[in-house]
Amino acid sequence: MGNAEPTINYMERTRLYYRALGYSNDYKWSHFDDAPFARLARPLAQSRIALITTSSPTDRGNKDARGVKHVWSLPVANPPDRLFTDDLAWDKESTHTNDRESFLPIAAAQALAAAGVFGGLTDHFHGVPTEYSHRKTEAEDAPALLSLLRDERAEGAILFPI
Repeated sequence: MGNAEPTINYMERTRLYYRALGYSNDYKWSHFDDAPFARLARPLAQSRIALITTSSPTDRGNKDARGVKHVWSLPVANPPDRLFTDDLAWDKESTHTNDRESFLPIAAAQALAAAGVFGGLTDHFHGVPTEYSHRKTEAEDAPALLSLLRDERAEGAILFPI
């Protein structure tokens, strides 16, 4: 144990990273006094689950004419081999996102559903933008995503952030 390096938690590491880039104000993390989460109404094995990613379609079709990203969806039955992640912050020196299953494991989720771990998947997986805007996330993206999840009768969701 004497040679082990001390761990640095994610939030502190991010603060130090932004300071090293010259930012004088620390990033303000989103937080809510009342978490918008709830227990499943039924057992997981009977629940319909939605998969959610923070990546974008490779054609970046989730942007409007102004270049603003929006919530988007694609069919689970025929997912693309790749998704666009180059505009997101992740350690590009230590890893890659060439394998979609490593950050959006649709095949693994389908296998778990087939094994009865959960009741099934929604027809679409969904993408939420990473734009670092608390206001946009709360006022636009979260309600749009909730509407899609309700339309597909999702009873739970798994978020796979990049």
